[in-house]
Amino acid sequence: MKRLILPLMTVGALLAAPLALADGEALFNSKPCVACHKVDSKLVGPALNDVAAKYKGEEGAVATVAGHIKNGVSGLWGPIPMPANQVTDEEATELAEWVLSLK
Repeated sequence: MKRLILPLMTVGALLAAPLALADGEALFNSKPCVACHKVDSKLVGPALNDVAAKYKGEEGAVATVAGHIKNGVSGLWGPIPMPANQVTDEEATELAEWVLSLK
């Protein structure tokens, strides 16, 4: 029985990963983020693919991007500041993980 637990947990995690990414996209579409950001092209703010590329492989990227989402940021992508967003810490982290998963 113990030999089955780890493989079952691994399979469960692998099956849950696409659902988490889909949840991130759904959360993105439910927030005002869509007014300024698109996945693959610049709108008011940078394309989310560009954000993912900027932070690729950077240690602490999820926390950094989540902080920018929740608290806003100025001067990082140009003269237009990104305002703070009404999201919970968990939502900001979920959004950051989704954005950073984009190619």
